[in-house]
This record gives sequence, C-alpha cells and structure tokens, in this order.
Amino acid sequence: MTTTDSSPSRDFIRNIIAKDLKANKNECRVVTRFPPEPNGYLHIGHAKSICLNFDIAAEFGGVCNLRFDDTNPSKEEVEYVESIKSDVRWLGFDWYNMLFYASDYFDQMCRYAVQLIKDGKAYVCSLNTEEIREYRGTLTKPGKDSPYRKRSVEENLDLFERMRAGEFEDGSHVLRAKIDMASPNMNMRDPTIYRIRRVAHHRTGNKWCIYPMYDFAHCLSDSIEGITHSICTLEFEDNRPLYDWFLDRLNVLHPQQIEFARLNLSYTVLSKRKLVQLVEQGHVTGWDDPRMPTVSGLRRRGYTPESIRDFCERIGVAKRDSMVDIALLEHCIREDLNEKSPRVMGVLRPLRVVIDNYPEDQVEELEGPYHPEDQGMGSRKLPFSRELYIERDDFREDPPKKYFRLAPGREVRLRYAYYIRCEEVVKDEQTGEVVELHCTYDPKTRGGWSSDGRKVKGTLHWVSAPHALKAEVRLYDRLFEKANPGDQKDVPDFTACLNPRSLEALTSCRVEPSLAGAAPGSRCQFERLGYFCVDSVDSYPEALVFNRTVTLRDSWAKIEKKAKK
Repeated sequence: MTTTDSSPSRDFIRNIIAKDLKANKNECRVVTRFPPEPNGYLHIGHAKSICLNFDIAAEFGGVCNLRFDDTNPSKEEVEYVESIKSDVRWLGFDWYNMLFYASDYFDQMCRYAVQLIKDGKAYVCSLNTEEIREYRGTLTKPGKDSPYRKRSVEENLDLFERMRAGEFEDGSHVLRAKIDMASPNMNMRDPTIYRIRRVAHHRTGNKWCIYPMYDFAHCLSDSIEGITHSICTLEFEDNRPLYDWFLDRLNVLHPQQIEFARLNLSYTVLSKRKLVQLVEQGHVTGWDDPRMPTVSGLRRRGYTPESIRDFCERIGVAKRDSMVDIALLEHCIREDLNEKSPRVMGVLRPLRVVIDNYPEDQVEELEGPYHPEDQGMGSRKLPFSRELYIERDDFREDPPKKYFRLAPGREVRLRYAYYIRCEEVVKDEQTGEVVELHCTYDPKTRGGWSSDGRKVKGTLHWVSAPHALKAEVRLYDRLFEKANPGDQKDVPDFTACLNPRSLEALTSCRVEPSLAGAAPGSRCQFERLGYFCVDSVDSYPEALVFNRTVTLRDSWAKIEKKAKK
C-alpha cells in the first residue's frame, strides 16, 4: 500500500492532542521531543519523526525538545551527535535552548532504581546473558523466575551499590525489574534495568561503570523533561506497558505514549543495523554516500530540506505500516528543483563536432536564460565556436524510426544557437568507433529558429569545445534492485539485492563555462539530462564533480495523472 493523498488533513495524533487541550489535560501544555540515539546518522525515516514532532509543537503552541538517548556508550560517538544536530537544523527546525541528554539524568535514574529496589520492584540478578535468555522463555512458553529473584531488599541494595562502585566484572550482575515472568508480553518478563559496562561515555567519561537500559532511561527522561505526548513508531507498541509500568511504580509525571507507522520506502533499507553494515562492509563510501537514505546522503545528492518536508507531509501519519513508493520522494525533489534550479548545459559523453563552414577564429556569445519561466533568474552568455561537443547518444549513423536527433544528412537545432547538418562521419580506423562529425551550419538560423519557416524535430544541447570546463559526473541510481530488499525470504543477505549499477562515474564530461567556480552543494538542471548538484566533498574549482540528484522522467506524476482519471 502506498500513500497517495497529498491534501493536508488532521491526523489521529493531532486529534488526540486537540482533544487533550480541550479537556485541559496537562494544563494545556504540549511538549514533544525528538529523541535519537547517537549511534549512527539520521535517515529519512527520522526526518518523518522530526517533522512530526517539531510541527506538532509549533502548531499547538508548544515546544519540542531535542534529546539524545545516550545510554549505550560502546556504540555512541560525538560525531553522531554533531551530525544529528546539523541534520535537524538543515531540515529547518530549531530546538532553541531545549537540548538535553539522557546522560544528564544518570544520577536521578540511579536514585529511581534504588527506589524500585526498596519497594521490592527490582532485584540484582547474577545469571549470565545466555541464562537470562533461557529463563525468559519464548512467545509460546512462559519464562521462569531467576533463582536470585527472592534476594532481600538489603542484599539487592548492597549488590547494586557495589555494581556502581565497580567491584564486579562486566556481565556478572544486572539489575532487573520484578514484574511477571509469565506475562504474554516478553518485554514484561523481568526486563534488565542496569548492566555493568566499563566503557567511557562521550559526555560523562569514566564516572559510570553501570548504565541504564533504553526502556528504563527513555520513559524517565520523558517524565523528567515534562513531555506530554511521547510520539514514537509502531515497533515500540509492545514496549508501552513497560513504559507505563516504570512511571506508575515510581509515581512520577506520566507522559502519554502514542505510536505511529514508521516510514518504509521502496528500494531502500532504513534499519540502522543494515545501514551500518553497508558502511562497514564498504558497499558505500560512508554515511553521506549520495546513494544512502541518510539525511546527509540526501543532502549531498542534492535534495533540499523543502522537498523532504513536503514528502513527509504528503505521506502523512498512519496507524498501520505501509510501503511508500520511492517515486513519490523523487517527485517531490523534482517539483522543488524545477522552480529553483537554473538551466545549464553539460555533455556527459562528448562527441566532437566540427562546423566546417564556421570561421575558425570566430567566437560568438549567445544568450541563454537560466529559467524559461522565471526571468528573475537572468541569463548567461554561451560561447559558440567552430568546434563543439554534443552528446554521443544524440548521433546515430543508422538511426531507427522516430529518432529525431542527428544522423548523416539530417538537420537539427542546437539549443540557443543554429541549425546544423551532418555532412561527414569520422571513425577510428581500428575500432570503427565514431570519433568526430563534420557539419555545416545555417547562419540565418541564429537563436535556433529558421527565417524561412522550415522546421526540425530535434533540439540538442552542446558546449563549445575550447571553452568547456572538464568535469566528473556521478550518475546515481537506486541502491537496491528489489523493491523491498529488507524482506527477501529467498535471499538471506539483503546485500545480495544491491544494484551493481547504482553508481556510474563519468570522468570526461564537459560543462558550459558559466559553471566555473560553482559552489559545493549548488544545484542546477543539465538541460535534457536531469537535476544535478556540485558535490560537497570532492568538488573544488579546479576539479568540478557533479552528482545526479534525479532524472527528468517523473514516474510518480504519471501515476497521479492516471489515478485522477
């Protein structure tokens, strides 16, 4: 199922909040939060959550906190913290002074753990990891009590204090909640609250050798910050009883957890574990590889924050998981770039053209508008000379039917320039490959129009050979060949679904001279070819590198048009 309705409407989460405000719940406060774990880069699924939480806060006059749930120091890094901040800002949101970390509350969480022990609701368990898993049972078989479940409050307090003091080895003891080992909900079978882990934390250093588990720290962080609506994705639905249990037993402020459907995008994986695997195994060049669905990867590829926010608004908020067609995301960026992008000319696979009847020492400056529908963008000068480059695909020695581009004896229009006719084809003597075309031009067709009324069907883009800039162009395609690479029952390793043609690097491209000094990250449309941006990492003035953001062909627009009929 794919969401197609792009009309703005109030979703079920907003309906809940509106009802709460009407009932004067939470003293009419609305406080949401975006709570990433700093163990990787954000992806477009996170962007949906960011937009939802920040937009809801703004819509209802509330605030949205940015909080890092940094409870697992072995996988967390400052690099990830900074990248997350950068991505949230780039998407257009600001947390102002509402920046928090779960590690800010470690002392208070430890006191809450002690309170649970004193209330007989938590105990120190000395089973090892495998034994805990065995005692836990299965979905069809209830668990059984740990032999350490009946330890006295005094013994548990003593052991927990010694855990905190660093007396024990990693994995020798854990603190567990005392709930119900026979519960049909596996999360309620005496879950671990604290574990021993001698790992330096990126903020607290070596102060702690015990760290709270995510489920314990997350709900308490929400409570401490005064969150009113804890909005999360559906995979946390089974965790909600545990979320409620901790807050109720500790008798603290109790936010309402609300789950919504996570984003599933075709031809993409959004599992952080799988994204880490792609990076660590070298299938991509890093978290910001333009083929990655990370926010930094999309940004480097040329996506705009406006297009991503538009995409998130179009797919809406649902209660059930569904698959969203990646064509919708591509449609959103096309619509945005169509309005914003200047038009320029670039030749990706150059074929030399010599205009025999054009003066050898003459150079004309032709006028080319940057946007056909936006005169405010202005125009640029295009040098025209005797030697040009056209696209190799724009010539066929033996053209098929309905091929309207250049061929022997055929006339075509050069964009903003003249009509030319192909008179001679030069080939490599050894390979037989076409290496050069000799043409003539009609000087009466300046600007690309004939004064005698004759018409041509083909219009080609081009660049002047002596004035063109060398460039590398990277043609990016979808990273996977399968629509749902994360759920291939006949393929045990999702990397087997990788698209071997997801990147084609062309190193002999030529672009028009107006692109000299193009700033990294700047975007344009190469006429007839697609939307491109200057690579923010590898490009510099002496070595231009362009990434293809998206092609011009819009399959989603066709789907929408067909649906309307």
